[in-house]
Amino acid sequence: MRIAVTIFLTDETITPVRLARELEERGFAGLYLPEHTHVPVERTTPYPPGGELPREYGRTLDPFVALGQAAAVTERLGLGTGITLVAQHDPIALAKQIATLDHLSGGRLTLGVGFGWNVEEAADHGVQWRTRRELTRDRMRLMQALWADEPTAYEGEFGGVRASHAHPKPVQKPRGPVTGPRTLVGGAAGPKLFAHIAEYADGWLPIGGHGLAESLPVLRSIWTAKGRAPSALQTIPYAVLPTPGKLAHYAELGIEETVIQLPSTTEQEVLKTLDKYTAHM
Repeated sequence: MRIAVTIFLTDETITPVRLARELEERGFAGLYLPEHTHVPVERTTPYPPGGELPREYGRTLDPFVALGQAAAVTERLGLGTGITLVAQHDPIALAKQIATLDHLSGGRLTLGVGFGWNVEEAADHGVQWRTRRELTRDRMRLMQALWADEPTAYEGEFGGVRASHAHPKPVQKPRGPVTGPRTLVGGAAGPKLFAHIAEYADGWLPIGGHGLAESLPVLRSIWTAKGRAPSALQTIPYAVLPTPGKLAHYAELGIEETVIQLPSTTEQEVLKTLDKYTAHM
């Protein structure tokens, strides 16, 4: 099984350059970074796991800038977002960022897509909470039109783009209904989420990886009903606190990659955690 990591990189943690070099030297498969543009002080949205919101949420580095640094000092390390809040971006500009990073890294990018949990953060971007999933779907389709080999127009419910010359293109070739880098959608299991995955993505990025034995058959059923090849579906448990038993369970389910959580802390502490994880790889 391939083992990648995720971490909240901030202005107080290990740097992207040092971490990326350490991960590649130790044989890790990839580095996934989360996104929060800001965290409003006056917030009524509860932190999903409960308790106080950790300090790092309001200090998170921009994932595309940080991954650009990581790409520049590595040759094999996968680069991912976990996740990109697509609804909070201008999709034409975001499509350019994504394609440029994928091009410059030689096709190493995985685009993790999510819908967010912080109502106030999304509202500051003009996002209507009840339609954020549909907005995300619409913007993904717009970006995929810009990534198409030939100029392709798109007109959706929330916006559109004229047929355009838009380069560079992502390295990976179109597969089925999906154009662009490897695309995974994060979120809690359910028919609505699984329908989004089957429509415009390569697979699922389940946070924590709980309940996969029950959820995967449902996802596979919806996936194949959309005419997608069963072998093409990718499920990558994300932000996992690893144990040998947990990783063995994932392997039994046919999972080929897992993203484990690193603490958002100093260089010394992060490297100690990597030492521990490396010993069990």
